[in-house]
Amino acid sequence: MTRSVILACLSAALVWFVAQFVAVGAARQELDQTLLLTTRAVEAEIDRLRALPAVAAEDARIRQALAGTAPLQDANDYLETIAAYAGADELFLIDERGETIAASNWDQPGSFVGQNYAFRPYFQDALSRGQGQFYAIGVTTGVPGYFLSARVDSGGRPGVMVVKLDLRPLQQTWRAAEADVALADEHGVVFLSARPEWQYRPLVGLSRETLDHLVATRAYDGVRLGEAAPLLSQPPVGADALGDGWIARIGSVPATGGQVIAARPLRGLQLVALGWAALAALTALAMAATVKGIEQRRQIVAMRLSESEKLEAMVVARTADLAREVEARKQAETDLRTAQEALIHTEKMAAMGRMSAAIVHEISQPLAAMEATLSAAELGMRSGDSKMSGRIGKARDMIRRMQRTTKHLKSFARKDTVELSLVDLRAPLKSALDLVLPRAKAVGVTPALQMPTDPVPVMAGAVRIEQVVANLLLNALDAIEATPEPEVSVTLSVEGANAVITVRDNGSGIGDTDLPRVTEPFFSTKQTGEGLGLGLAICKVILADFSGTLDIRSYPQDGTQVIVSLPLSEARDGSE
Repeated sequence: MTRSVILACLSAALVWFVAQFVAVGAARQELDQTLLLTTRAVEAEIDRLRALPAVAAEDARIRQALAGTAPLQDANDYLETIAAYAGADELFLIDERGETIAASNWDQPGSFVGQNYAFRPYFQDALSRGQGQFYAIGVTTGVPGYFLSARVDSGGRPGVMVVKLDLRPLQQTWRAAEADVALADEHGVVFLSARPEWQYRPLVGLSRETLDHLVATRAYDGVRLGEAAPLLSQPPVGADALGDGWIARIGSVPATGGQVIAARPLRGLQLVALGWAALAALTALAMAATVKGIEQRRQIVAMRLSESEKLEAMVVARTADLAREVEARKQAETDLRTAQEALIHTEKMAAMGRMSAAIVHEISQPLAAMEATLSAAELGMRSGDSKMSGRIGKARDMIRRMQRTTKHLKSFARKDTVELSLVDLRAPLKSALDLVLPRAKAVGVTPALQMPTDPVPVMAGAVRIEQVVANLLLNALDAIEATPEPEVSVTLSVEGANAVITVRDNGSGIGDTDLPRVTEPFFSTKQTGEGLGLGLAICKVILADFSGTLDIRSYPQDGTQVIVSLPLSEARDGSE
């Protein structure tokens, strides 16, 4: 039940928000239509008499009155007649000093004749720019109106013809239609409004400069604008405005240079939104009740089927247990076969090792004898027999190669007693480099050697370290034999508690499938007959005796990097 209430509240809140948003949007469109109609009505009313001052000023009686060459009564009669025909409130002529010399209301109480309006902006604008317009409360009659003016020149004397237009009929029309419409001047002061309480109130607070200007022009004579509260609760945002309980749209009126405001109460919009929210809440509650009923019926059906489902679950669980037992038995049999195959392979390798040691022992002495015999034959050979000398040299090279092979087999098969001593790694590195230098020159490269200036002591065997580094260098030289610009480098460095020897080459590298097996005995990537595949295996065994490690990193066509790591001796650690 609680969930249903929460769902209903959330639905009501969401629908209220959406409905209010839609209602406000529709209200904006209606207000924009009202703005358009009101603007056109105001412009039509003002444009109806906009040309009247200039047209009336063309009459000879007006020009003669301004020039002082004709009786002023003729001008008064003319203006009275024209104002009656045109439907103007008042029509009057002002001389260059701002004094009214003729008016349509010359014979009425509150006549403009003899009044000075030099302080009015419509007089000043007409003299300076040729025409002017201004809304103000009449200082003579106290009746508000909209003033349109035009400059008149006669006999070298300028003057201003002014027509006063009463816009209050528009205001009465708005009030009769109950339309929330208002007109404001260029300063934002409302001078016509369907709401009486809006009359002569600013849209927003007026600055002191604006108030002083309005006082100087006596636009709202007798009205205390400085004490009037602003209509808007906050400054307008674009065309949107917000007041006390109403929203409005504001547009410009080009005919007056002011603004037109169309408003609408918020209460009606809020009631519509609340109605939709209540409907959404009721709908959500009804849907929740329907879902609850369906859920209850489903639970009843589920209870009836629960026993059969439990039985099926037990059968499935037992079947799964049996399947796991069968899988476990299969896995055990597979592991057993794998262990048996590994044991057989281990026995084969052990037997091969024993046979290799025996074979090496048997052939090493005949090979030494053959080398001695060839050396004697070479000494007893006649001088100048280069062909025979070359053949003997090739035979001796083949015997030496066989001797190196037997030496590798002996080193791999023999388990020597490891004798450790304090060794400065810089010395065996230099010796190893000297050993392989002839081979390096044959390839066409000089290995680069980088070492620290301080000793790098480790507990190891100098000769065996030399054997490891020489083996790694020979492998690197073999790898770069076909490289256009071969490079080999040896670097000795100290990293933490370890001494690190790095041998790099830019050869063809080792394939991903071969890299994990290169340290296995009798595995070789060289062409058949070029190596036994024992070099790296022997290096790994030697380094293991010194608590060292061998790490090989290689990328095809990008070279190989072999990293040897040995722990530094305690003597060095203590010196630091």
